[in-house]
Amino acid sequence: MRKSLWTPLLALALAACATAGPDYRPPEKSAATTPGARGAFFSAQGTALSDAELPDHWWRLYDDPKLDALVEQALAANTDLRVAEAHLTAAQAVLREVEAGRIVGTAVGGGAALARPSGTGESLPGVVGYDLGLSASYPLDLNGRIKRAIEAGAADVETVAAARDHVRVGVAAATAGAYAQVCAANYSLGVNRRVVAVQRETLAATRRLFKGGRGTAFDVSRAQAAVDASEASLPAFDAQRRSALYLLATLSGRAPADYPRDVEGCAVLPALRAPLPVGDGAALIRRRPDIRQAERSIAADTARVGVATADLYPQISIGGSLGLSGPLKGFGSGTGFGMSLGPLLSWSFPNRPVVKARIAQADARVQADLASFDGAVLEALRQTETALETYRRHAEQTAALDRARDSAGLSAGQAGKLFRFGRGDFLSLLDAQRSLASAEASAAAARVQLVQDQIAIFLALGGGWSAP
Repeated sequence: MRKSLWTPLLALALAACATAGPDYRPPEKSAATTPGARGAFFSAQGTALSDAELPDHWWRLYDDPKLDALVEQALAANTDLRVAEAHLTAAQAVLREVEAGRIVGTAVGGGAALARPSGTGESLPGVVGYDLGLSASYPLDLNGRIKRAIEAGAADVETVAAARDHVRVGVAAATAGAYAQVCAANYSLGVNRRVVAVQRETLAATRRLFKGGRGTAFDVSRAQAAVDASEASLPAFDAQRRSALYLLATLSGRAPADYPRDVEGCAVLPALRAPLPVGDGAALIRRRPDIRQAERSIAADTARVGVATADLYPQISIGGSLGLSGPLKGFGSGTGFGMSLGPLLSWSFPNRPVVKARIAQADARVQADLASFDGAVLEALRQTETALETYRRHAEQTAALDRARDSAGLSAGQAGKLFRFGRGDFLSLLDAQRSLASAEASAAAARVQLVQDQIAIFLALGGGWSAP
């Protein structure tokens, strides 16, 4: 009878010796494998861009030690990064817990009891007995349930690590953007102050002409209005600078009042020393942490299909125990010693419909992960193409605005000469200076936007983290 009981169980266990569930393979037919996704970017045109590989520390391309220091400080102390690091530590601890399922498990137990047979008619206290035992078990994992759980845990760790790297990308870009905003505010402030200085010279000349009888009070009031209007725009630049300084402090894990004083006076826009390296679609897919995060989610959930499938088969481990039991007065005698050694079997039968339902749920999660992976790839490509196209068009716009500013400056200079020599009217002079002020402001804003466009490209390319 004993042989007939164990034979089918052992046969079933041996049938499950192959690791349950599918082995993970990267998606072969996905958005990431199409030629259009892996080739050169459609919008990467012009001499300002190159197909070179983007370096991990892309902010160093600006060759600005202050920017380098700010980014390094943010990457070391940013609160969002600290949260991401804590999540990674937790995931690694979960993996260690799962890996511990492969080691020998032990248990120690013991107890004492007072027993007196009923019906003796005596009032004696009875007999004090004891029971001490040590048991150990080792899971054989014939169906690979533990192995698949470890695979899932390892992929989860890599998923969380990718999420941490994605935060690093955002922190680096936000820090560089805030630094550029500080410099841009001071740069724009300087441009507009120069415009105000020219208008003040015109105002002074108008007053002299009025005193000499060659002008009118109306001319003076219009010149004063032009100065006042231009000066009204100056405080906004100081507010922009303060806002960016406070953001820099927060990104570096400091209070806003503790903003970096050494960059407060920066008035030169960050400039690249070489064409901006963008690589191609294949490099983007390899680099973007959110794409890696989506791919690792597929691996984790594929392993969980195996975990669910393993429940269709019995779980077998080797167990043994040692024990002493008997009356306390005979403690330690050989007659109270016992031991056992043999296989331990557990199985969820007859709840197979429940197990199959869990397998179906795990399969559905994998399909959802595949769709999310394709979505992450397509979104990364869209963001990059959009950033490149925006940068290219803004570069064309900046060149046109520079030409318009130069023309407006020439026109304003000519109008000033004509007015001083009495060959031009004051209204023409004010109109020329108003056009110059507008052209100067527009050209400056365009140059500021170009720097922000560059940082947007670096963000879309997923730079800012280093592979271990």
